[in-house]
Amino acid sequence: MVDIIDSLSRERTLINPTADRVKDVASLARPRTRSKKGLFMVEGPQGVREALAAHRVMPLLDALYVTERALERHDDLAEAIAEAVGSAAPSANGSSRKLFIRLVTEEVLEAMSDAQTPQGVLAIAHQDPSLRADPWSDGATPGFLAALVRVQDPGNAGTLIRAADAAGADGVVTTQGSVDVLNPKAVRSTAGSLFHLPVTLGMEIHELVGRARATGMQILAADGYGDHDVDDLSDQAAADRASGAPIRDEALDLRRPTLWLFGNEAQGLTRQEKLFADARVAVPVYGSAESLNVSTAATVCLYASARARRP
Repeated sequence: MVDIIDSLSRERTLINPTADRVKDVASLARPRTRSKKGLFMVEGPQGVREALAAHRVMPLLDALYVTERALERHDDLAEAIAEAVGSAAPSANGSSRKLFIRLVTEEVLEAMSDAQTPQGVLAIAHQDPSLRADPWSDGATPGFLAALVRVQDPGNAGTLIRAADAAGADGVVTTQGSVDVLNPKAVRSTAGSLFHLPVTLGMEIHELVGRARATGMQILAADGYGDHDVDDLSDQAAADRASGAPIRDEALDLRRPTLWLFGNEAQGLTRQEKLFADARVAVPVYGSAESLNVSTAATVCLYASARARRP
C-alpha cells in the first residue's frame, strides 16, 4: 500500500478544489453533461473496485481520483489501483487506453463528489455500449428480468439493480420515463452491481413486452392489490420442484422465464401497464406497514423467481 501511495505521489497531487478539472468532474452530476460527454461518475470503494474489475476486461474507465486516507483504509482498493497504475486495458480494436490516476486532497474529492459524505475515491467511466446491453442479444431466452417502469427515485433504481444482481437475474430494463440509472446516487446505490449484469436503458414498454412475449416469457406485474400472492406461487413452485412436476408452460409458474414489471413509487403501474401482464402478483404484508418500498417488493419477487429456478 505504501508503494502505491509513493507511486501516485510522483505525480502532482490535485489540491485546488476550484480547478477546471475538478469542476469538469463535478459537472457529471448533471444529466445533460453526462449525455454530452458520454461519461458518468462512480463513487465509493465498492463501486470503484467493481469498475476496476470491469476495466481489466474492457477499457471502461477514463480517470480515477483517490485520497491517501482512502488508500490507507482500504487495502483491497489500493491493490486494485496498484494493478491499474501503468497498465492499459485492451479495446475491441486492439488499441489501449491508459487510465488517468491522481491522488487528491479531501477537499478536492468533496468538491468533485455528488455524495453528502464522500468516501475518498471516485472514478469516471465511459457510457460503454455493454452497459446498455440487450438481454436478448445472444438469442437466448432470459431466465428472469426486472423492468423498472417509470421508477423515479435514483436510490430505488440503484437498489433494485443491486437486488436483481444478487438474485441472479439475467438483466434489468428501464422503460421510458424512468430515472437515469447513471445518476450518481443511482450508481452509488448499485454498489458495483451496475457492472455485473446488462442494464438496458429507456426501452419503450410496448417493445419490452413484445420482446418478452416473442421469446416465451411470462409477464408478471408486481401489484399490492394483485390477484396472486407471491408466497403462494413460491410454495407451489417448491412443491412442483420436489415432486418433479413438469413446468406448466400455459399456466402461472415461477419456474418459467419471467419478466417482472415494477412500477412508479407513488402511482405504481397504470391500468394499461397491468394489462400487459399475464397476472398481477402481490407481496403480502403480514405486519402493520401500509405498503412496501418498490425496491423491497422487487427483491422479494426476484428472489421468488430465483428460488423457483434453482436446480
